[in-house]
Amino acid sequence: MARTVNPQEHARRRAQIIGAAAVEFAERGIDATSTAAICRRAGIGSGTLFHYFPTKRDIVHAVFADDLPRIDALCARALTEDDPDRGLDAVIDHLLTELADPLAPGLATAATLQAGRDPEFAAILAAADERIHTTLTTLLRRARRTRGRSLPLPPASAARWIRGLVDAGHLGAVDGPRTRTARELRRIAHWLAGR
Repeated sequence: MARTVNPQEHARRRAQIIGAAAVEFAERGIDATSTAAICRRAGIGSGTLFHYFPTKRDIVHAVFADDLPRIDALCARALTEDDPDRGLDAVIDHLLTELADPLAPGLATAATLQAGRDPEFAAILAAADERIHTTLTTLLRRARRTRGRSLPLPPASAARWIRGLVDAGHLGAVDGPRTRTARELRRIAHWLAGR
């Protein structure tokens, strides 16, 4: 007889594993994290872990790929805003909110190292970055056109700098106060947006 799966329980357990893995990866790095450590933190057995994720690499991919639908939804909402500044604020706020997450520096470091050795993982990160870059570029072009704004750089370059500065903020926020870093990055992003 086939086993009945409760979709909500399945999603909850999967999220529990991903959350535990994210903490382990942020604190110890991907290489130093064992699947046993993920199981302990998630409060599950190894059989359950491997039912959801056959390999550690699958867990690594899931920790980062699970954010793609949220990024797509955020970007879609931002692009439907009548006011390009509201759309820009939504994307920039999302990026800076991530910066406040205490796991962000460790996860950013882990992701950078993993991307250098795992082309499929690098493609996951590239898809997210491309979606955000395209959205920021579109909104910056719209702000320039509809508001007659003079930008200090072409829209695509300004978008690249915004994303790059936020990425640098993730890596540099290890020891510094994240709220100050976020506040400073917001001011720079507004300047790049011609505000």
